[in-house]
Amino acid sequence: MNDLDLLRQYKQQGSEEAFATLVDRHLKLVYATALRHVRSPQLAEEAAQSAFLSLARNAGSLAPNTILTAWLYRVTRHAAIDLMRGETRRHSREQTALELADMKSDSVEWEHIEPLLDEALEALEERDRTAVLLRYFENKSLREVGDTLGTSEDAARKRVSRAVEQLRSVFSKRGVAVGAASLVVLLSAHAAPATPAGLSATITAAVALTSGAVQHATTLGATKTIAMTLFQKTLITAAIAAAMGAGIYEEHRASRLGEQANALRQEQASLAGQNKRLQQERDDAVSRLDEIQQEANRPRADAAELLKLRGEVARLRGDSRELAQLKASPGGSQKDPTAAEMKSWMDRAKKLKERLAQMPEEKIPEFQLLTDQDWLDAVRKLKQLETDADFRSAIGSLKAAAKSELAASLQDGLAKYADANNGQLPADFSQLKHYLAGTVDDSMLQGYEFTQPGTVSEKANFQVDQDGNYSSSRIQVSPSSISSSTTSEDSLKQAIRAFATANGGQNPTDPVQLLPYVQTPDEKAALQKLMQFIAGK
Repeated sequence: MNDLDLLRQYKQQGSEEAFATLVDRHLKLVYATALRHVRSPQLAEEAAQSAFLSLARNAGSLAPNTILTAWLYRVTRHAAIDLMRGETRRHSREQTALELADMKSDSVEWEHIEPLLDEALEALEERDRTAVLLRYFENKSLREVGDTLGTSEDAARKRVSRAVEQLRSVFSKRGVAVGAASLVVLLSAHAAPATPAGLSATITAAVALTSGAVQHATTLGATKTIAMTLFQKTLITAAIAAAMGAGIYEEHRASRLGEQANALRQEQASLAGQNKRLQQERDDAVSRLDEIQQEANRPRADAAELLKLRGEVARLRGDSRELAQLKASPGGSQKDPTAAEMKSWMDRAKKLKERLAQMPEEKIPEFQLLTDQDWLDAVRKLKQLETDADFRSAIGSLKAAAKSELAASLQDGLAKYADANNGQLPADFSQLKHYLAGTVDDSMLQGYEFTQPGTVSEKANFQVDQDGNYSSSRIQVSPSSISSSTTSEDSLKQAIRAFATANGGQNPTDPVQLLPYVQTPDEKAALQKLMQFIAGK
């Protein structure tokens, strides 16, 4: 059942189980939001209880299209702010400072980000803020985020990535520099701290008792809610009702409710250990279920890829038959210029494959990912394929397409790993390999490395063409982005020519080989820059 269905069941049937489900579902978000404002676990519990009591009172008045996550976030913020103002008047600055010190995070980066987090969240659009709250504050999967927002899983991933980038921009403007991948890690680790044991049951009980008090009120204009003070974790229950025309408290009801509350606290204490054990068992079961589902989905993915390849082969066979018919018919190619152009592309693609077979030094493992369409695209913009420059251009296009295919597979694997591991990111290929497509093998990964958890970078390569021009490029992949960088300079042409002259016309394969041949300060600076780029600095 979704949130509004559960809320409707609670309002119409008085179902405490329905409300308890809502509390369990949203407590992490509510408690974390309150804790950031009040900086005290006890006050955060009060604010969380106040927010859910407000939800109970307004259960019948929420609009049908209300997203409960966003509604609870706003109510909790207001409750926490009001509570903090009251506590400030009652406690000295020393007491507040001590509580703040106790709540400090061990992470230096998080200490800089946390005070600005709510301001940054408020700067987002409503749907972007809701996506971030669902993803990192309630640990929802991207599919669940998409279902809640009424979009696809892919659209939810893009919305969350965009929102994270906007948060990073807000932090940057406030003088806190943090990368998008680092921000995702920090939000995943710190945005939703563990809630105190038993708080969910305490809130549910408080709402149930308060609801009972409201139902028995008659002539009093308002009812008083149940709250915990800073130094009291025990539940203080009072049911205030007025006798018709008399206006007296029902003391016997308050006494009975107090006994029930005491019994509830004792039960919570005895079940605390069991809850922890059950939580661990549930987490283990969920992890195992994810592994089983992934194993089950892999054959389907392979089958889908096989069907796709079969369809591509059938299409190409059809194109070949059509071209053969056109060639056989009198003036066929002249009657259909589109078919003639397609034949020209296919002839050039075939010539490129034959030339590449004679150039094993130009092959890269990623070529295994190329499709027939990639080969056609590589020669499509070339009017002819005759000169060495034509072939170099086509081979460059093939390499770019192959590396792009691998980068897309790596990004998809990183995102799947994060979804399956509570937002955690992999640090090496042994962790990631299970989540990559079956077409990606170890030979392709040899040219890549993890520069940090969740970020895979291509090992920079160094190439020199026949004209003495050099280039070095690198692709970087994270769960939210794919970027490439290239460096090339004319300043080293003289050194490259000098190397070739001294080595029988052979071009250098490593920039270190150019060290004896650089002469001017500009050449030395250019070589230093190139070596730093290749080293990844």
